[in-house]
Amino acid sequence: MSVSFCHIVPSKYLDIFATGRKTHLVLAHLVEEDEHYRNWYANEKKRTNCTIILDNSAFEMYKRGVPMYDSEKLVEMATKVNADYVVMSDYPGEPAKKTEDKAEDMQSYLRVAKRGRFFCPQSMIGNLEELVNSYMWAVENHNIDYIGLSILNIPNAYGVEKDNKLQRFLSRWRFCSVLANKEFFARAKANKKKLHLLGMLDGPNEIWLLKDFIKYFDTWDSSAAVWAGIHGIEFDDSPTGLINGKFEKEVDFAYEDATIEELGIAMRNVKYIDNLLERAEHVSRMQV
Repeated sequence: MSVSFCHIVPSKYLDIFATGRKTHLVLAHLVEEDEHYRNWYANEKKRTNCTIILDNSAFEMYKRGVPMYDSEKLVEMATKVNADYVVMSDYPGEPAKKTEDKAEDMQSYLRVAKRGRFFCPQSMIGNLEELVNSYMWAVENHNIDYIGLSILNIPNAYGVEKDNKLQRFLSRWRFCSVLANKEFFARAKANKKKLHLLGMLDGPNEIWLLKDFIKYFDTWDSSAAVWAGIHGIEFDDSPTGLINGKFEKEVDFAYEDATIEELGIAMRNVKYIDNLLERAEHVSRMQV
């Protein structure tokens, strides 16, 4: 199995960085608000029959400190871009059961709408056990097709999402080790669950950090390569691949000010990720 990487890109630059990708992660609030973004992905689906995952924009809403995107609109937005999977509503920083109950509520009408059901567990901040238990709940739930491991829920569970870049960078690697000890990945394979890494932490070398687990994942997404690149930030030789960690400025999908030089940096960043992922996958496949 080869991991399909979804590069998240401002609307103006989709033709440069997103064309021809096997899988795309598409944000629900942008499908609703941005006609060019919506039409681009709808046409790409028709043209290449790519896989489209409609994300519920929870990360973006949480970071903005605004209410979660309306669950009732997700099927409508999925229809607009003919999405294969829909990330069901989740509630970062709140009890796991709230997200689980919403998934149980949504799964039936997603089934009727013929959209795959993508679940991203959540927990109270600092409650690692709660998050682990929610993953184990998901992996045995026949109403869930896809499970996401995000750059928000896992650092939150460890209590390191803010102002602790070292611990944050290591958090998903450590969490995968915990899940492996619980036989989560074996159960995911047995139950035919797809797995996705949502976002990227404090540098592209998280790919190498996760190389022992890459073989279990189907897809990964991040805005890191393009968004940092078009602000003149190139991946580097530091331990994480970004000397100052994650470029924290929220992605502006209407951004149009990149220079030719910055687009070149973004393209080199994209190639860095794609090449590193290929190397990590090779190592992962070689392991017994």
